[in-house]
Amino acid sequence: MIAIAVRSGSTLDAGVHRGEDVRLTGRGDIGGSTVRRLQLGARLRELRLAAGVSREAAGYRIRASESKISRMELGRVGFKARDVTDLLLLYGVESPEEHDRLLELTKAANSPSWWHTYGDVLENWFHSYLDLEQAAELIRTYEIQFVPGLLQTEGYASAVIRLAHTNPSKAEVERRAKLRMTRKETLERPDAPTFWAVLDEAVLRRLIGGKEVLREQIVALLEACDNPNIRLQVIPFDSGGHAAAGGAFSILRFPHSELDDVVYIEHLTSALYLDKREDVDDYAAAFGRLIIEAAPPARTPDILKAVIANLDAS
Repeated sequence: MIAIAVRSGSTLDAGVHRGEDVRLTGRGDIGGSTVRRLQLGARLRELRLAAGVSREAAGYRIRASESKISRMELGRVGFKARDVTDLLLLYGVESPEEHDRLLELTKAANSPSWWHTYGDVLENWFHSYLDLEQAAELIRTYEIQFVPGLLQTEGYASAVIRLAHTNPSKAEVERRAKLRMTRKETLERPDAPTFWAVLDEAVLRRLIGGKEVLREQIVALLEACDNPNIRLQVIPFDSGGHAAAGGAFSILRFPHSELDDVVYIEHLTSALYLDKREDVDDYAAAFGRLIIEAAPPARTPDILKAVIANLDAS
């Protein structure tokens, strides 16, 4: 089970520094501290249960409480290499390769995530999503108001940022937009995830940033349709009501067997992360109905061209 803080001001991730720009190079080495903690915690829990050791006994071994072991196994806290070594000995893990692998994972779990250079303009509750997004192999998203962040142009992103924040400075807008452009590199990697987006037609019609900014954005979406890793669908106005009337959401799936799918729902000042099987199944079923109700992907270029023509004529 993935346990992630959901309220603004959480201390789930602590690396907040200014620094040089970063580039995203691959899922294997840029999973992020959140994902590494979840992986390490899940593996330690698996080893503890296999050894028949209670959380209380494990806590005693590393001079900690039973609740500390629980938080470690849920990936909520950082890890000390000494504690991991002591637990592996307690659990009877004799393989030097397994010791080395988990100690390397411990080091990665304690290292700053790729986004740490932008920590000064990031809400705490968004840290975990950036790590999860980077590690995902499949991202399904439904949007009713804005173009998804991974598909936004810099001009459109800047306009959205100005709407979402009260009187942001020019420098803040530029840094937030640059972060979003860095995120887009996720879809350009050799091991890029599959990104499947369903947009309400209102997203394409709303004049975010003005006509020219919107036109540039629609052209970028049209170009994105040629990316084999991207599947884009539109729910036209004339379709009536649809399966996800409650609002936007994303579902992330990972190539790591120990990580469950996660549903991400963003609010104004916080975010909700769901990984209970019944919750994920409900949202997956809703997304399944959305892709049936939406125009098929093959029609998306024609829909986008019609929007562009309408903008040019206005």
